[in-house]
Amino acid sequence: MERKRISSSKIRAVGYDPKSQLLEVEFNDGKVLAYSGVSPEVHQRFMAAPSPVSFFEDKIDESYSSRRLR
Repeated sequence: MERKRISSSKIRAVGYDPKSQLLEVEFNDGKVLAYSGVSPEVHQRFMAAPSPVSFFEDKIDESYSSRRLR
């Protein structure tokens, strides 16, 4: 999955597959987490958020199950 770089203090890049509703988040420390069941609307709101880290922490991190890819 291709990830798009974003301007953020903690998050380096974000990838999303609307078919499988899988969201990949790559952090500045190299860790990559995959979140399942993320709707296209949530992904769009995440990418448009003024503070991606705040949106991620408030709306994604504790709301969706994740697994570590790296």
